[in-house]
Amino acid sequence: MTKPRRNVQFQHRGSNGHHGRRPSISETSEGASEPGSPKMNGASEVSQEEKESPPQSEYEKKKATFVTRTIWTLVMIAGFFVSMFAGHIYVIGIVTAVQIVSFKEVIAIANVPSRAKNLPFTRSLNWYFLGTTMYFLYGESVIYYFKHIILVDRVLLPFATHHRFISFMLYVIGFVFFVGSLKKGHYRFQFTQFAWTHMALALINVQSHFIMNNIFEGMIWFFLPASLVITNDIFAYICGITFGRTQLIKLSPKKTVEGFVGAWILTIFFGFAMTNVLMRYKYFICPVNDLGANIFTGLQCNPNPVFRPQTHTIHLPLLLHTPPVTFSIAPMQFHILVFATFASLIAPFGGFFASGLKRTFKVKDFGESIPGHGGITDRMDCQFIMGFFAYMYYQSFIAEYRASVGGVIEMAVQGLTGEEQVEVLRGLGKYLVGQGMVGSEVGNCLAGLTARRR
Repeated sequence: MTKPRRNVQFQHRGSNGHHGRRPSISETSEGASEPGSPKMNGASEVSQEEKESPPQSEYEKKKATFVTRTIWTLVMIAGFFVSMFAGHIYVIGIVTAVQIVSFKEVIAIANVPSRAKNLPFTRSLNWYFLGTTMYFLYGESVIYYFKHIILVDRVLLPFATHHRFISFMLYVIGFVFFVGSLKKGHYRFQFTQFAWTHMALALINVQSHFIMNNIFEGMIWFFLPASLVITNDIFAYICGITFGRTQLIKLSPKKTVEGFVGAWILTIFFGFAMTNVLMRYKYFICPVNDLGANIFTGLQCNPNPVFRPQTHTIHLPLLLHTPPVTFSIAPMQFHILVFATFASLIAPFGGFFASGLKRTFKVKDFGESIPGHGGITDRMDCQFIMGFFAYMYYQSFIAEYRASVGGVIEMAVQGLTGEEQVEVLRGLGKYLVGQGMVGSEVGNCLAGLTARRR
């Protein structure tokens, strides 16, 4: 009997000398590169450098993060003040960019790439609903604050008078397209994305809309709430590391009760001082009537009574035998106590909500838009609800509701017939001539126009 032959290797098709097994991807790539190629030499040099360089210690990592975070904080602060002094239109641009990036970040954490590849219209629908929402909200603001310009323009008038219907039809188109794109086996994912998109629109874009309205009402209603939230966060950090002992909430283990309360007290003092400074400049307290205005040109208006100092007298008990104490203070100084309290005790829960959201999806940050800080949403989570509150409080307790030129024009355009509009014009002309505000030739001109109309 013939003895079996040992150590015999059989040729396999496509083995390339790898002893009967299929080569791995790494082996294939290594074989594809020549030993002397620059690519391979560079890779070996990099790997040698990585082996030689010692890993960074925890202290060095924290130091690098702190430096990066500080630099970008200063950059953001400088950019914010430059845009605020440059004019309202630049601040509006920043708010627009913030809400778009925040929407992108919030949508991204709930996205499932493997499923999204099979549903190419999912991302497109997200952005379509964002565009539709912004068209509706921005249109509402522009029509409300600049109706004296929009309603007298022949091209813009149809868009202004039918703005809400146009916005609704745009939304319906997206809704129908979403239903038509439903695909078997992906229903749960698609409806989850639909609901998640609408939640992001409500929490980010709708609240950003009210922040934009704050800018139109006066720069102080935008800057003051935003600065209160920022300084409160700084004060909470300082008080927390100084004498914080008791944990405040499990969602944010580093937050302490002592830091929470200490920041509240310090924020009230800061708000009182900052309000006293801002009230002196009409650029901050006047509503926007010129989008081209800046800190150098300024704005002119009749200030809201809330900014005018009022005299108060306190009668002390008779036992002290002292005369009454009289002092002057603007009502805004009392309102700022409410703003500072909300920024300290309620607005931080917007950050806690965002922390819970990140824990749900097991992510550290919403994105990497700002080096050292994470995403835009990580920095704006408290600002959205604070801006919303500032608008509601202002409209409820501070705003003056008076007839405006835009309001009168809107009422005349939408509520009167052509003949009635001409009658109003003639009557207004007679009144202005009688008051000596315009010459008699203007009255005769208006009378002539009325006659031709008839």
